[in-house]
Amino acid sequence: MAKHARRIASLMLHTSPLEQAGIGDAGGMNVYVVESAKRIAASGVAVDIYTRANKSGLPEKVEIADGVTVRHLEAGPYDGITKDELPSQMCAMMSSFMHQEARLTPRYYDLIHSHYWISGQLGWLVSERLGIPLVHTMHTMAKVKNLSLAEGEKPEPQTRAIGEEQVVAASSALIANTAAESASLVSLYDACPDKVFVVPPGVDLSTYKLNGGKKASRKKLNIREDALMLSFVGRIQPHKGPEVLIRAVAEMLKHTPVLRAKLKTVIMGGASGNGSQEPERLKALTQFLGVEDVIEFMPPVPRDELSDWYRASDLVCVPSYSESFGLVALEAQACGTPVVATAVGGLRTAVADGISGSLVDGHDPRAWSAVISRLLLEPERRLLLSMGAVEHASHFGWDATARGILDVYDRVLSKGTATIRSLA
Repeated sequence: MAKHARRIASLMLHTSPLEQAGIGDAGGMNVYVVESAKRIAASGVAVDIYTRANKSGLPEKVEIADGVTVRHLEAGPYDGITKDELPSQMCAMMSSFMHQEARLTPRYYDLIHSHYWISGQLGWLVSERLGIPLVHTMHTMAKVKNLSLAEGEKPEPQTRAIGEEQVVAASSALIANTAAESASLVSLYDACPDKVFVVPPGVDLSTYKLNGGKKASRKKLNIREDALMLSFVGRIQPHKGPEVLIRAVAEMLKHTPVLRAKLKTVIMGGASGNGSQEPERLKALTQFLGVEDVIEFMPPVPRDELSDWYRASDLVCVPSYSESFGLVALEAQACGTPVVATAVGGLRTAVADGISGSLVDGHDPRAWSAVISRLLLEPERRLLLSMGAVEHASHFGWDATARGILDVYDRVLSKGTATIRSLA
């Protein structure tokens, strides 16, 4: 007999859904959790998002949309604790969760949906304690990330890989962003193929759209009409590859100096994780390479303004070393801007190579320079890619993502509690 969820507990512990994406640990996952929760709630399934309180004085709960409530867990110090140290606070997070849950009616939640491995660890404990299924979305995986590290980047610790293995084994279902991610879960984590479901993330097509196009956005942002503009949007950390773009720009100006007069490169984002000094290091690099006059660093901006920056750009560059999906690529394309991205992970799905943008093998600045300069010098080609970008992005909407997630919930609930892993 088919069963349907009424209310779910969503766990995202290492970053808050209330944080600005692009700073610290807040990124695409924040967008994913909030946007999918809104659509799930609109279908009649209430969502409580549990996150760790990272500052004092926060209310216990905040309603961010009809049917979507953020609940703060008091666990560990507010400041001075990194996501790598969060597992040490697992007992405190469990205690805080159970204190809040005890004040709710019995069987309040139908299932747990955890995001990222740390949340999965708590989800495993809560699932066992409450006798309800655990659905987990990895978002990123240590074993995948360690296969494609940026130069000088520290590998993810073995403790994380072991923790991820445990979450995979404990979950009733796993949601992967792409078929490639699904294959990695099976091959690297020994996930049962029958419990892995592919549900592509979406894009907010009401925010990220053509909306007057490049000319109007450039006028609004005071950017010259004839500029050749490149943009990087994301957290400033080695794994996201902003250095690749900077070196590619320097290489490009060596072999095509005529571009310099019109070139404008925007790197938008904030420091992340252990890379607190990364923005300053990159600024020093631009000076060393002699490209500080064509590269501008900016903090993240709200979504409505971000869409203007996407539209104002000729190309959006995503030189990541690995991505489970790459929401920036999809957002940019929805705004009609072609994307140049690394041919890795979910970016091979998010970008239709030769149709909505270009995929580049590897991170050699010369290869990136060749692709970018060719596209900058071929406006007709960019126009075709722009049309393809809008078409490609139109197939990804958060409503479809929410339907896919709800289908996974229904499948898990219809199997009953027998699907729940027991500690016995």
